[in-house]
Amino acid sequence: MKRILSLLLAAGLTLFFSGSSFAEVLSAEQIVKKANEAYYYQGDNGRSRVNMKIEDRQGNVREKEFVILRLNIVKGGPQKYYVYYEKPNDVRGTVFMVWKYLDKDDDRWLYLPGLNLVNRIAASDKRSSFAGSNFVYEDISGRNLNYDKHELIDDKGDVYVIKGIPKVPSEVEFAYYISNINKENFIPVKVEYYDNQDKVIRILETKQIIDVQGYPTVKEAVASDLRSGGKTIIDFNDVEYDIGLDEDVFTERYLQRPPMKWLK
Repeated sequence: MKRILSLLLAAGLTLFFSGSSFAEVLSAEQIVKKANEAYYYQGDNGRSRVNMKIEDRQGNVREKEFVILRLNIVKGGPQKYYVYYEKPNDVRGTVFMVWKYLDKDDDRWLYLPGLNLVNRIAASDKRSSFAGSNFVYEDISGRNLNYDKHELIDDKGDVYVIKGIPKVPSEVEFAYYISNINKENFIPVKVEYYDNQDKVIRILETKQIIDVQGYPTVKEAVASDLRSGGKTIIDFNDVEYDIGLDEDVFTERYLQRPPMKWLK
């Protein structure tokens, strides 16, 4: 009986001390899902003022400033975005609005104040430039997790290293990408995109993470295009979550009549 009790005690202690690490074993899909939610879905809704610096190979810099409003319809699922441009002056008042889906192409609208014109725009190319920068639309609103196969290739350090391979290679400009995801907060700190010759062609980096209302939040991010030599720095300011945004804000009538209450 004593031997049985000793064995049970030893087994219990083993489970106790190894239980936490055992519980943290995650699949590649689970890690990517957590990273997607940590990066794109903090809070039920949010607002941030974005300062963007676009630099070309020669060192010429263009600056833009805009406000992003975001509403989660379902966490990890459909979302709505409203982007209001403030600078430079020649684009002030321009609005870009997106209804993001997971099971079909997004709905997108662009309002051009100089022409007083609202256009529905194609949403099939999610890999095109966002606001003329080195970021693409998917960098801003997130890439559908079902578009890629994910493989955990390293989890021994402070980051999970995930390889993503597109299921439909013809739809993207890369062959695969490698993501380094912070184990503590699941924020992707570096993503490298490779071509068919295993050469890095594009890099996304998270330069600064801050705490906002208890949520780990990206403060500064950089996108570098190694083929063109250009890079874009995005600085997120005045970030707020759970501000009470109403879904009504994300409708066509607010394209020509910006909801200034939420944009200040």
